[in-house]
Amino acid sequence: MRKHRRFASLRAIGALVLREMQTSHGRAAGGYFWAIAEPAGGVILLTLIFSVAFSSPPIGSSFAMFYATGMVPFLGYMDIANKTANSVRYSAALLTYPAVTFMDALLARIAYNSVTQIMVFTVIFTAISLFEETRTDPQLDQIALAIAMMIMIGVAVGVMNCFLFEAISWWGPLWGILMKPFFILSCILFIFDDVPQPYQDWLWWNPLIHIIGQMRSAFYPGYPGSYVSYTYVFGLGLGLFALGLMLLSRYHRDLQNS
Repeated sequence: MRKHRRFASLRAIGALVLREMQTSHGRAAGGYFWAIAEPAGGVILLTLIFSVAFSSPPIGSSFAMFYATGMVPFLGYMDIANKTANSVRYSAALLTYPAVTFMDALLARIAYNSVTQIMVFTVIFTAISLFEETRTDPQLDQIALAIAMMIMIGVAVGVMNCFLFEAISWWGPLWGILMKPFFILSCILFIFDDVPQPYQDWLWWNPLIHIIGQMRSAFYPGYPGSYVSYTYVFGLGLGLFALGLMLLSRYHRDLQNS
């Protein structure tokens, strides 16, 4: 059936994206607006709270901007990774139809949540820039690179966990526990350069360190972020993505029927 339908995958992905929008926020007043407003409002509120508690940021003059350059990429990664990891489970009923594949479910959730996070980025940083004197010089190409790194790692971890959550029953709760300390280990409230050795060498392997470092160097021209490795982030992301897809392609039917 799929062979004779034109643009079958694009149609399936489009339908799944519309379903995601409808089920997530379709019944609330404002609709898709809340998909952007909820995370943006939460980050702005936390930013204001922390800016009161910490008046002097490690770099720059605005703690709100400093905190946002760390917290927004972190929450964006978490959202994309978690939503991607639950793609197959979320669309399990639809995967019984020949016209819908697990790849359609993955791509639909990746596209929907990536666009949503880009909108969240835009709202938060525009709001902070309008209401505060941040003394930053945002470089749009470098910001786009940081967002691409965040999406790459979020998608890669999500695809890998999409298989592991179904294959290993206890992996989901364990993963939730393992991710709790990453709020501190990702250098959101401080900068990587201030971490003493040997802990700095250990933290370097956390890809979120590189994403947040890239985001901060994009806003603060005086912050070099020399430790950021694009090769490591994209190499790790592509490796996990390929491995996750390979495992899903081989075992997703067995896991779905088990």
